Amino acid sequence: MMNRRQFILVGGGLSAAFSLGLLPTWAARAAATAQFEVNYTDQQWHARLTAAQYHILREEGTEIPYSSPLNDEHRDGVFSCAGCDLPLFSSHTKFDSHTGWPSFYQPLDHAVAQRQDRSFGMVRDEVHCRRCGGHLGHVFDDGPQPTGLRYCMNGVALLFTPQQA
Repeated sequence: MMNRRQFILVGGGLSAAFSLGLLPTWAARAAATAQFEVNYTDQQWHARLTAAQYHILREEGTEIPYSSPLNDEHRDGVFSCAGCDLPLFSSHTKFDSHTGWPSFYQPLDHAVAQRQDRSFGMVRDEVHCRRCGGHLGHVFDDGPQPTGLRYCMNGVALLFTPQQA
């Protein structure tokens, strides 16, 4: 069984390999077969997203912990998908998980979908945008009540819109 430090080190190494194009990605294979409400060619995704957003959303990358300014975002508002702008999480469900990634205990209704992720020698539940299929992060069962869930999201995969006063 891997501990968190080993997971981060292995994940960082594999992320570097993915970013250098040394390993094929599940997202690239799935994008060829999956149909979502919002669909673009790989070239169109590259044009629409920053390099970091593309890596996370389309290649299932993981950002460096504590690197996202959204981790410290505490205003009222909505967190949306950076790929298609679908509202995903309310700020009212955000909490500090002390993991280094923006975390929520519940998504908005009909915003996300999940699939089993067996990468890195473990079984996890991957969370993606139900509209464009963009990889957002993973969900774990160690969150606060009322759900007991921790939606651990990559900040670069999200856009934040503050609530208008």
